[in-house]
Amino acid sequence: MAALFLLYVVAEVAAVWAVSSVVGVLPTLGLLLAGAMLGSWLARREGARAARAFMTAARAGRSPEAEVTDGMLVGFGGLLILVPGFLSDIAGLLLLLPPSRGVLRRAWLRRAEKRMPSAGRVIVVDSEVVPDDRAHPVIEGR
Repeated sequence: MAALFLLYVVAEVAAVWAVSSVVGVLPTLGLLLAGAMLGSWLARREGARAARAFMTAARAGRSPEAEVTDGMLVGFGGLLILVPGFLSDIAGLLLLLPPSRGVLRRAWLRRAEKRMPSAGRVIVVDSEVVPDDRAHPVIEGR
């Protein structure tokens, strides 16, 4: 894990160095600041949107797993925006933009479904718990 973190730090420094050598130091700092401001605005907007979608799903009585996952991804994207550097800003912005977040959310939910086969869905029939053999709506419906 420490080696992975070190590799990330070296990649961030290399990215800042490369941009700085092309456009200069002050424009590089301006780009980093602009990315942080854009990202924080986008995180606030998408976080509020995810919260509203969660409340709508909860009021409708349906499972809000997609909305919860969206909220988690928005939070992680906002955290990445706070970390200084171009690579973290790009990753954070990708998590904050709805199209790329939707792709990642579907992949995340598919992976989670595959990793937890024993925690399959169940239904109650005449006070007896039986496995739910129907197709999962998250995988097929989205």
